[in-house]
Amino acid sequence: MVPSVSTSLHIALVSLHTSPGAEPGSGDAGGMNVVVRNQAEALAAAGHTVEILTRRSSPEIARKVQLHPRVTLRFLDAGPAAPVPKGDHEDFIDAFRQRMSTLGPYDVIHSHHWFSGMAALPLARELSTPHVQSFHSIAAEESTPLSAGERPESPGRMAGEAWLARESDAIVAISEAEAETVLRRLGGSAARIEIVPPGVDSALFRPAKHLTRSGRGYALVAARLQPLKGLDLAIEAIAAIPEPIRPDLIIAGDASSDFDGYVDELRALAARHGIENIVRFVGPQNRAKLAVLFREARVVLVPSHSETYGLVALEAAASGVPVVAAASGGLREAVIHGTTGVVLESRDPLVWATYLSQVLSDHEFAQQLSVAARERAEHLNWPRSAQKLLAVYRSLVVPGSGCRHELAIA
Repeated sequence: MVPSVSTSLHIALVSLHTSPGAEPGSGDAGGMNVVVRNQAEALAAAGHTVEILTRRSSPEIARKVQLHPRVTLRFLDAGPAAPVPKGDHEDFIDAFRQRMSTLGPYDVIHSHHWFSGMAALPLARELSTPHVQSFHSIAAEESTPLSAGERPESPGRMAGEAWLARESDAIVAISEAEAETVLRRLGGSAARIEIVPPGVDSALFRPAKHLTRSGRGYALVAARLQPLKGLDLAIEAIAAIPEPIRPDLIIAGDASSDFDGYVDELRALAARHGIENIVRFVGPQNRAKLAVLFREARVVLVPSHSETYGLVALEAAASGVPVVAAASGGLREAVIHGTTGVVLESRDPLVWATYLSQVLSDHEFAQQLSVAARERAEHLNWPRSAQKLLAVYRSLVVPGSGCRHELAIA
């Protein structure tokens, strides 16, 4: 029976390779994990039942965890119960699909990342269940600049993403930039692409009260430690800031198994610039600790080569902290240049150092950015994001939605 508009939905959110219960910045956990979990909890708060499906990566992990009275995080056996490099998850797609087939039924299946879609879409078609796809990152050829997107860490990714863009009932993009990439590179249909911006928890990520910043303080980068995130630029930019106003640099996050040794490369880079004593790697932080790091920072850097949105920039904005970001992908939408932060086309460390120096030394300018950033963030919350997402689901499950149920594997 097709649910009516007023009926509570039973929704599956698929996140094969990384658990939304993991701390962002650890392993392969990042902004996607934050989006999946927060949208799930907001959908549940609106009266819907959500199951998040992910791969079991440790024998100590329970089969399921209740994140909310209406949100269940299920760990499915597919491949070894151990952490593996991200690219290896392509080998577990079929096994994950088989485990999924024992669950449900669901009113809609929403896959996050291409691994999830490749597992879920054939099953969704078999069950005549609408399938929604979110990519969060889109691969680019090894020969292209990093600004084009992530490297295809496993052989089937680029063809798989194009197939999912063509065959899914709806594509949910997190930004206009991502929607454009789906259209241009993957051949998706504009009629089936919906933009659902993320939200931010403005109670957790909030400005510091009565914070008196003395001394040079610190600049913050929060990201998975991999070349795509441009951490080398952050180190070189900090090194180029005049010493009297140069802040420490705190880097919060962890390297995934695909990038063993990358932290050592970054430490060596800091040493070559003579700033190894002020660059601190603090590892992945839980949400509460990360919120404290944000609100006490002088400035947050987002130097990524490619971002579908840049959730870190929004969390910094909610914390009332100026952001200096690269003009890559959705960061142009997450940060309003000159109003809520600074967006730079250049990747020259000297250019970054110039703007960082202005934020650090011009307190009136920094305060204007902080106030405007917080005001904007207060209008972007997870309930609003979930309502936009729910509208996509409703368009597929109500009668006459035109939902396709044929499967044409290219």
